[in-house]
Amino acid sequence: MSGPLIVLVGPMGVGKSTVGQLLAERLGAGFRDTDDDIVAAQGRSIAEIFVDEGEEAFRAIEKQAVRRALAEHTGVLALGGGSVLDADSRALLADRRVVYLSMDVEEAVQRTGLNAARPLLAVNPRKQWRELMEARRGLYEEVATAVVATDGRTPEEVTRAALDALELKEA
Repeated sequence: MSGPLIVLVGPMGVGKSTVGQLLAERLGAGFRDTDDDIVAAQGRSIAEIFVDEGEEAFRAIEKQAVRRALAEHTGVLALGGGSVLDADSRALLADRRVVYLSMDVEEAVQRTGLNAARPLLAVNPRKQWRELMEARRGLYEEVATAVVATDGRTPEEVTRAALDALELKEA
């Protein structure tokens, strides 16, 4: 199957971009992030899209970005935290190497500060993060070839664990 060598999924702030870049370096491949694709194509931040157009409009934009990146990119691909909410996007992940990077709420607090720059966490961030994860955890697990916990690990340790889980050798 053509498309990405590895696809990374997981919640906001888990380190998909950081680990994705490290994986790409180690594998001698390119790195792409669908959130970056959306920002570049729309000329505004994801938070601005949420505020201006709402979550439903953002998810439609995200779905197209995921479809395009899966079709075009051959390196390491990081997907936005909510991309797994779309059934069509999940179907496109079937039979691909997908790594779900997981973390608990305390790690999320430390990494993201759970601040207002995250549009879905603007009010009562800890509670909202838990609710998001309750809604998404099963979807991340559904699409995952491997699950790699990131709690208390450096990006380098997570990268090594992902390579080991997928039984991939560095370039």
